[in-house]
Amino acid sequence: MIGDTSTVRNDLDHIEAAFVGTALAGLPIGHGPSGTVLVADIDPHRLHETWQAAEALVPVTGRRPVMVTDDFDDTLRIRPEPEPGPSEAELRAFAEAAESSEPWLVYRHYSEDDEVDESEVEYYARGMAGVDLTALVSDVALPAPRQAVERALYDRLLADADLYAQVLGSARFVTQTDYWYTPDSVLLMLLPTSDVRSSGYWVNFYGALGQEYQRKLAEVLAQWRHRWDARLVASWGTMLQFQVGRRPAPGDEAWTAAGQLKALAQNLDVSRWEVAVALPAGDAWFVHNRP
Repeated sequence: MIGDTSTVRNDLDHIEAAFVGTALAGLPIGHGPSGTVLVADIDPHRLHETWQAAEALVPVTGRRPVMVTDDFDDTLRIRPEPEPGPSEAELRAFAEAAESSEPWLVYRHYSEDDEVDESEVEYYARGMAGVDLTALVSDVALPAPRQAVERALYDRLLADADLYAQVLGSARFVTQTDYWYTPDSVLLMLLPTSDVRSSGYWVNFYGALGQEYQRKLAEVLAQWRHRWDARLVASWGTMLQFQVGRRPAPGDEAWTAAGQLKALAQNLDVSRWEVAVALPAGDAWFVHNRP
């Protein structure tokens, strides 16, 4: 079993030794749920820095880090005894099922198939800055699919440097850590795997309720890591926060990534064309999906 009690104490000692000289040194550490290790007393204002320290140690600890909170779950606490995780066979089966899943057939934004008519086009073409960009799509025959209208708007923004810069100025916050949620209480959860896809087994997210969706989320984690070097920093139940190492280029890359982000983040209240403008300018992705 992953998290076998015969090796857990040595594992904790090994992790504590790895923490020496880092932002994690001296913090309380102990057994977490399902084979995980929890590190308590994380400073909420240094959560990204602390996560980066744990991420750098993955080759040493063999454990992927993710920040979690007990603000909404009082069962998320350090346990006096270890709790076994899935067996190697169970985790391997989970990862194989995730890899064969098609997450983007299921993860689709609820407004993906909306039609836009003449009375609505101004609403869809008015961004965070409140600037009416309807003129950019004045030649689009309406009614038309929302995605066609938004892509036409985005393409024309790409051709107008001044307007693009204006939109970026108002939408840039979407891909900055300043936009991230910060709980009152933060813990570091060290997952008993270094594999990105397998790590999805332990990620608690409202948008992935049930094993089928959890496998699909695991595949999203793997795809985003491979394509964008997107690494999961935090999971707050209804929110996920990522550090991104490779920014999508303006154009098709940013448009595709923005569509995937919106598909997973049903409550990210920014238009897809604005997200596509923001993505090439930031290294932090925010996913919000709540009841």
